[in-house]
Amino acid sequence: MNETPCKERLETPRLLLRKGMLSDWESLWRNVWSRPEAARYMLWSVTESADEARARMARTIEWEKTHPWKYCVEEKASGRVIGWAGVEPLREGVWGETGIALGPDYWRRGYGREILETLCELCRGMGAKRFVAAAREENFASNALIRERGFFFDRSEERVDERNGESYFMNWYHRDLNGN
Repeated sequence: MNETPCKERLETPRLLLRKGMLSDWESLWRNVWSRPEAARYMLWSVTESADEARARMARTIEWEKTHPWKYCVEEKASGRVIGWAGVEPLREGVWGETGIALGPDYWRRGYGREILETLCELCRGMGAKRFVAAAREENFASNALIRERGFFFDRSEERVDERNGESYFMNWYHRDLNGN
């Protein structure tokens, strides 16, 4: 659908979005993967041990080879990997985020805003006319961030969490990237 090569690195004023490395396992594990509150609204489960985290990082790096617009999020000041983010083409001219996950110690610092805007700019640069974002209905912070950044609500869709079989609602939003 899109033949544009992915960018290996994206920068915000305080963050570096880059491809994952095996050495990122510990930072991701301590900051994100081991934290139940980080997994709460995502589609992944907590990683319990260092060995599991190393193996997960290896799988992540392999997965990124077929999903090129996925990035680890590194805080420039500390050099720590504090989360990840990604996008993918949905259809001609429309791209969507595939999740933005930050460790709880890095919430409410404006990092989500920096990441979302950087992903929108990346997609605009690849010819996207529209950007789609989603958040679970009960994830008030993510819904507020999406609306604050000029996205318009499209719909709410019932889904089932494969981890526990519970139903939830996913809110879908869009923002036109034509500069208006």
